[in-house]
Amino acid sequence: MTAVTLAASGCGILGGGPSGNLDVISVSSPRFRDGTPLPHVYSCKGGLGNPPLRWSGTTGAKSVAIVVDDNNARSSAVHWVVFNIDPNTTELGENGVPRGAKQGEGSNGKVGYTAPCQADGSYRFTVYALNTELDLKQGAPLAETLEDIADHTIARGRLTADNIE
Repeated sequence: MTAVTLAASGCGILGGGPSGNLDVISVSSPRFRDGTPLPHVYSCKGGLGNPPLRWSGTTGAKSVAIVVDDNNARSSAVHWVVFNIDPNTTELGENGVPRGAKQGEGSNGKVGYTAPCQADGSYRFTVYALNTELDLKQGAPLAETLEDIADHTIARGRLTADNIE
């Protein structure tokens, strides 16, 4: 399953490849800017959980998903998958999951935010607008969740943290 996970997280929609005809979502955080370090409080040494995120540009979506992964030369991992977020939701609180949303497994097989540890990593917080709600249960397997997100993405936006403070 690891090979499938890495292949899925590196594909064009979930990874850094071409976006094709996808609309663009604007993604930001009040705690860091694109290309700046992730505040250490959101790392495995910090204990605050996920950073807050804000987004716009999901008009027409039936649901929203968020995938947090790293794209490092030495490793690749999915740290968090949240899906079936209400399409009217435009922000995610610190250490929070929007009401009604579900979480899938990460690369480590755990459900929920797994804080990154690699100080010199590149961490991507990607928001996807989907054309449907995913027919998956809480704790769904990573490969299945990533495939469903990829199959239903109509817009995508990303905020990248380079390194950890």
